Amino acid sequence: MRTQPRYGSHRRTARLVLPLLAAVSLATALSVDTARAATLSIGIQGEPASLDTARIGGTTWENDVLGDLFEGLVTLDPAGEYIPGAASGWDISDDGTVYTFKLRDDANWSDGEPVVAKDFVLAFQRLFDPANGAVYASLFYPIRGAEAHTKGEQDAPELGVEAVDAKTLKITLNQPTPYFPTLLAHIAASPVPSHLVDRFGNDWTQMDHIATNGAFTPTSWTSHDHIAARKNPEFHDADDVALDGVDYYPVEDRSAGLQRFRAGGLDIVRDFSPDRYQWLQENLPGAVHLAPQLANYYFALNQRDGHPTADKRVREALNLAIRRDVIADKIMGGVVSPAGGFVPGGVSHYDAQTMPGLDRTMDERVAEARSLLADAGYGPDHPLELTLRYSTTEANKRIAVALAAMWQPLGVETQLINAEGAVHYAELANGNFDVGRGSWVADFDDASNFLGILQSDSPKNYGGYRSQAFDELMARASRETDIAARQQLLQQAERQALSDYAVAPIYVDVSRNLVNPGLEGWEDNALNRHLSRWLSLASD
Repeated sequence: MRTQPRYGSHRRTARLVLPLLAAVSLATALSVDTARAATLSIGIQGEPASLDTARIGGTTWENDVLGDLFEGLVTLDPAGEYIPGAASGWDISDDGTVYTFKLRDDANWSDGEPVVAKDFVLAFQRLFDPANGAVYASLFYPIRGAEAHTKGEQDAPELGVEAVDAKTLKITLNQPTPYFPTLLAHIAASPVPSHLVDRFGNDWTQMDHIATNGAFTPTSWTSHDHIAARKNPEFHDADDVALDGVDYYPVEDRSAGLQRFRAGGLDIVRDFSPDRYQWLQENLPGAVHLAPQLANYYFALNQRDGHPTADKRVREALNLAIRRDVIADKIMGGVVSPAGGFVPGGVSHYDAQTMPGLDRTMDERVAEARSLLADAGYGPDHPLELTLRYSTTEANKRIAVALAAMWQPLGVETQLINAEGAVHYAELANGNFDVGRGSWVADFDDASNFLGILQSDSPKNYGGYRSQAFDELMARASRETDIAARQQLLQQAERQALSDYAVAPIYVDVSRNLVNPGLEGWEDNALNRHLSRWLSLASD
């Protein structure tokens, strides 16, 4: 057995150092009241679908809330490095397939009940229960039996998650998966309070029932207003948690978020409109955090029957006509990079791939796009009509309008439909679109985390892309233990998807945050995850 008390990530973290204003002048500009109680106010990008880890919607802002409320076997430090969480350490079998975790003796739920191995067993059972339709279940398919259970197969092997005793958990994998511990820091791998689930079933997350094992526990949830959480005195590291509580405010209007931040109503805003970057640099430089991130921005193309984008020729034409450099430079203010592929550059053990045809001149691309649409039967007497859905932000709207303008010379008529985040992603999941705005922020530093959402059975495969060749390459990569050979399989898989024009990649994203300069403990990192347990507000 190989003892593993700490999992050291090889993730590259970066920080863009910006000039600081004098503390007094910036505090005045932000109207920061340092005498207030130490309750952090965070402007998140939307409202969580649930506080039940098996029923979350798969949005990035759920990390902000559930990451504070729950702690998995592994967690993250301020720099985005992986460290022990609810587990004090773990052993790995010599063949790399069996992980044995020792839970902390002082790991408790907020109601005082101990966190036990059964809580993790039940959490994974619920994650893989087909009735829950958990969007992140496929992330954990390396666990023995996970895929078969999720798909409801009758002859599914016994799930490889076992409570050896109250404080010992054993997880058995199908094959060695070196990055497996990084998965366990994901919010979907959080435990559930089995004593409450046994009593209340799916209602265990109601405010008068819920208990959490993270640094904070919720006290109220006013829909479309805010979620309030207080410090969890039962948390194993409670003595080192400086904040009294955290309030999470859904802020989809980036301009409104900026105004509230400047007025001192928010300590953190988890995004800002990129077209305000230069203004922010000039006026609030000490508050602006811009950093490299493993994330992409793309549009799903619906390939289900009855949608014009089911035709590969249409998907290719739409991709060829997109001026990604214009979007990156003019709309996004040059803070992002145009994307020619789906997996962003910078992912470990991977070389970025490029969609066929994007290396030609724009005139050649537009001419080819017209020819493709003509071959598909579209022209002046039969124009291509599309519905394009996007979630409501200023930047998303401008990009959607730009795409419609770029496609107009091809004779494409585009209807734009916008909705707030939760509704937008529900419509994508229902397949109610032709072109739909999507994005993906890495859960861990591996190309499979991006490519996995294009697999036929992935709930995040909004466009319904289905390719036997792609799926087989991904399956082979999942079984390959040689790093170089695995890289080649993953790159071949992406080339397959790009040659099918499965999606329309737009740009490689960066993290954009506004942070009160009086806040201590914040570190930019490539995951753009920031647990409130590490943060503190000035009190004098």
